Amino acid sequence: MSLDNIRNEMEDDFDFSEDDVWGDPVEVPKKQFLGMTPGQRFVLAFLLFLTATILAAFCLLVTGRISLPF
Repeated sequence: MSLDNIRNEMEDDFDFSEDDVWGDPVEVPKKQFLGMTPGQRFVLAFLLFLTATILAAFCLLVTGRISLPF
């Protein structure tokens, strides 16, 4: 066996696919907060912001820190 034959023999044994190397692809589960989509989370965050703003304005009106111009 000479050195030239070693290269030829190694090339003949090189018959595997990428699936053999990497295995089956694994699906990564999507991370969701309470099972909501991003759009639903945005609407929820916006409604919470709106509620906090309205309650804060009402509290300022009740305590007399601000008054309505009419």
